[in-house]
Amino acid sequence: MTPVLLTDLARRLGLEAFDDTGVPITGVTTDSRNVRQGDLFVAVSGENFDGNEFARSAIESGAAAAVTSDPGVVGIPRIVVADTLVTLRDLASLRRDELDVPVIAITGSTGKTSTKDLLAGALPGAWASPRSFNNEIGVPLTVLGTPENASYLVAEVGSRGRGHIEFLIPAVRPDVAVVTNLGVVHLETFGTTDGLADAKFELVEALRESGTAVLPTGEPRLRRPHKGETVLFGTETTSDVRVSDITVDDGGHAGFLLESPDGTARLKLRVAGAHQALNAAAAAAAGLAVGVDFQTVVGGITQATGSAWRMEIHCGRYTVVNDAYNANPDSMEAAMTTVAGMPGRHIAVLGTMAELGHLEAGEHARIGRLAADLGFIAVITVGDEPGIAAAAGPIGRNVPDKDTARRVVRGLADDGDVVLVKASRAIGLETLALQLAEEARQ
Repeated sequence: MTPVLLTDLARRLGLEAFDDTGVPITGVTTDSRNVRQGDLFVAVSGENFDGNEFARSAIESGAAAAVTSDPGVVGIPRIVVADTLVTLRDLASLRRDELDVPVIAITGSTGKTSTKDLLAGALPGAWASPRSFNNEIGVPLTVLGTPENASYLVAEVGSRGRGHIEFLIPAVRPDVAVVTNLGVVHLETFGTTDGLADAKFELVEALRESGTAVLPTGEPRLRRPHKGETVLFGTETTSDVRVSDITVDDGGHAGFLLESPDGTARLKLRVAGAHQALNAAAAAAAGLAVGVDFQTVVGGITQATGSAWRMEIHCGRYTVVNDAYNANPDSMEAAMTTVAGMPGRHIAVLGTMAELGHLEAGEHARIGRLAADLGFIAVITVGDEPGIAAAAGPIGRNVPDKDTARRVVRGLADDGDVVLVKASRAIGLETLALQLAEEARQ
């Protein structure tokens, strides 16, 4: 961010500064453990921590000032506010005012991070969300961290309910809004699939007349009036950007034909999963929408690598596919279908899919039946899960913890097998996947 004094920053926010020492603020952080000289520490709080308790230590570590919601924090350079999350968003809005580059924002039920990674590869000089920074903390930090020499900003924007994206719009204000898809996620908070569509469409509603909405062709719930243009992507012949003839090699990497008004090319991705073809189509559509030429877009997408714990392929005596960052019915099906197409026998280590509401039992049972239909030799579920193992039949087995799952896989996996590890993030199966990958290399 542009260096600014605490008093001046407070005035721009309509707030009051206390004990300004005159040290310029040059960055923003919410993590007192990683403070850089000149940072503004914003004391956000969660269920298990109170950021206000770390304001003083942040100053001692080099922060220029703090934003706190505790009036009892005194004697340090500070701004006292009612809600530090709102102030963090407002700080990002000020940074957004300074940016004179195209901003592309991506939401959707699945594929947000993969599409973000592919698009960042397609746009020379792009600044993109670090990892999966897509919530009310991560999105503002992404915007605030945009370097002065960035040519584009690519922001991943998540939503767990109506109004979540709307809250973040002042910080994002996209020139291009991408919705990857509408799946079955977070129904505990969205309530209905129509409520899910309403929430995701908040990103499109933020477009200006000159903006572009990049939407999946086969999703009628998103075909609504909005400002700006619409570009459709998908496998359908009516798509503006279309993928077809999708293949998957022995390593799980997708190849496909990409067609657009700007050109046609055969692509081979470095990221794994047949479903990545549609993510690539969305990324290509967004890249073309901001004026990048077709060959640059294609070249960047084919060289892009994915984020950690998303269809990571670890080769050894047997292959481990670490897709343990998150799980919902659509991404679970996509991962299992990709793995089933890889050579060898197939083993799945799965955990629960969170926040499915009234669909929880049915969707877990469907995944269990799918594993059996795809020919997996074993489905091992870890901890409490409502029905995957039971629906998988004789190949299903539920175990109490990750250590037990590790021992079971060790006894089952032979040379040349493929082990998929996948669950919702809260289950923490990424550590199991890394352990299995290490053992497979020995």
